[in-house]
Amino acid sequence: MKYLYLTLSSLVIVYIVLIIFIYFYQRNLLYHPSDNNYQNDKIQFDYDEIFIQVDEKIQLKSWIIKKDFKKFKTIVIFHGNAGHLSNRIYKLNELYKLDINVLLISWRGFSGNKGSPTENNLYADAEASIKWLNEEGVHNNQIILYGESLGSGVAVELGKEKNFNSIILESPFSSIENAAKIYYPYLPVRFLLKDKYDSISKIQMINTPILIMHGKKDDVIPFSMGKELFEKANSPKHSYFTLDDDHMMEFNSSLLEKIKDFIEKY
Repeated sequence: MKYLYLTLSSLVIVYIVLIIFIYFYQRNLLYHPSDNNYQNDKIQFDYDEIFIQVDEKIQLKSWIIKKDFKKFKTIVIFHGNAGHLSNRIYKLNELYKLDINVLLISWRGFSGNKGSPTENNLYADAEASIKWLNEEGVHNNQIILYGESLGSGVAVELGKEKNFNSIILESPFSSIENAAKIYYPYLPVRFLLKDKYDSISKIQMINTPILIMHGKKDDVIPFSMGKELFEKANSPKHSYFTLDDDHMMEFNSSLLEKIKDFIEKY
């Protein structure tokens, strides 16, 4: 009995230590600015590197593909939780083929930017990118929010607050809590989470056209989450659900045509 008590006590202590570690280390598990994929992609588009001022300390290194702000709509890309600007070259190479302007921002803590990423900080970064476009003469009704993975939570937050032209979500999650439960089913994630990105509770606040894209082979964010968001979204809504795509969707002619049709429709 004594050994059983000692064993159980040890397990409880280990579990408590694990919870404490996860609580204080969780943002290192959520944000991965040093990851580097697609590093060999060749740039096939013309762009300018700019720095968007968030406050007196924070600037966001960003890329702008400016064709004509007055003639074409502008897509603002909020990227996911890993990597830097050059990791999205494959995506920009394809979007460049469309008659649109593209602004790709990097979050604080990413791409050499100062600061640390948090949910509220990413919202502030996104707001700063919209403000920059507004100051360049681009109105919200000409702006398309494009949220990739973690960035989908940012796009949903901004979309519920203001009316933009439309919103595109790629490989979105319903909430960080729901995603964390998959990876850490043994932890009380609801009580531990600092950053929640609760898109599922906000999606019905969006009244602009929305396109949700997700691959059924996504092994990072379950396809069911994208489908659930689509089912709860208001009309007009469109989907691009594929059998073969994983988390980083392939920007093939079919997907690009879907984005093109969506942009032209609204």
